[in-house]
Amino acid sequence: MSVIRVVSYNIHKGRTATGGRESLEDLKLHLYQLSPDLLFLQEVQGRNDLVATLDAQHELLGAVLRMQSAYGCNAIRQHTDHGNALLSRFPILYFENEDVSDHRMEQRGLLHAVVQIEDRHVHCVVVHLGLFAGGRSRQIQALVDRINRLVPEDEPLVIAGDFNDWNNRLAPIFVKQLGLYEVFSFAPELYASSRFKLRQPMQWLRNPAVSRAADLTTPQLGIDGNARLTPPPKTFPAAFPFLRLDRIYQRGFAVRSARVLRGAPWKHISDHAPIVTELELP
Repeated sequence: MSVIRVVSYNIHKGRTATGGRESLEDLKLHLYQLSPDLLFLQEVQGRNDLVATLDAQHELLGAVLRMQSAYGCNAIRQHTDHGNALLSRFPILYFENEDVSDHRMEQRGLLHAVVQIEDRHVHCVVVHLGLFAGGRSRQIQALVDRINRLVPEDEPLVIAGDFNDWNNRLAPIFVKQLGLYEVFSFAPELYASSRFKLRQPMQWLRNPAVSRAADLTTPQLGIDGNARLTPPPKTFPAAFPFLRLDRIYQRGFAVRSARVLRGAPWKHISDHAPIVTELELP
C-alpha cells in the first residue's frame, strides 16, 4: 500500500497574477514544503529566450524538488513556449503529448505519462482545456478516446489540471464513460490533515460546520454515481476564488483527503490556487 500526495497547479508561467513579478523562487520554496509525489502543472514555460530565470521551468522545479520531469509543449511563440508538465518522485517510464488544439488562437495538449509506483503502472494525464464549451467537449472526447485506447481498466489513472469547466458539466462524462471520480466527491476529510497544516479563513476556524453548510452549493457525483453535495473547490482567481476551474479525477485509488490551498502565500504566487489530495494505492 502506498500513499501519494498529488498537487495540481496552474503556475501562470512563473509570474504573479498582479504586477507580473517573477514567482518561481516562492513557488520552489512552498512546493518543497508541500513534499508532493506527483505534480500536475499547467502554463509552464519550457523556453524563454528573453528572461533566463523563466526558462525551462519544469527542469528547474524538478531539480529543486528532486523529481523527474516530463514536458508537453503546446503554445509556441517567437521567444517563448509553454505547456503542461508532470513532475514525479517515481520513475517516468513513458510520456507523450497529444495536440488537442481546437483553433489557432488556443493551443492545447494532453500530456500523458506512465509512472511506476512500486510494481504498479500509474497513468497520469495533465490537461489544460480551452475557454469555449464546444472546444472543451471536443477535447474531452479526445481524452476519452485516448484513455479507452491506451489505459487498461485495471491500471490506476489520475487526470488533473485546469479544465476551465466552471459549470461542472464534464463530471458526468468522466463518471459514466471512464469510471473516474473527482477527489472532492468522496474525500473523507476536507479541512484538516495530519501531515501538513493549511491556513483557512477565520470563520471556518471558528465554526467549520456553519461554513460547510453555507458552501454546499455545487452537486457532485459520488462514488455510487449519484449526486452529492460537497464544498466546491473554487480555485480562481487565487486572491478571491469564486470560479471552479481546476480538478483532480482518479480511479483505482482510495481518497484520504482533498483540499484547495487558499490565502497566503498561494494567492501571491499565481492566479490559480493549487489543489492537493492524498491518494492511497492498494
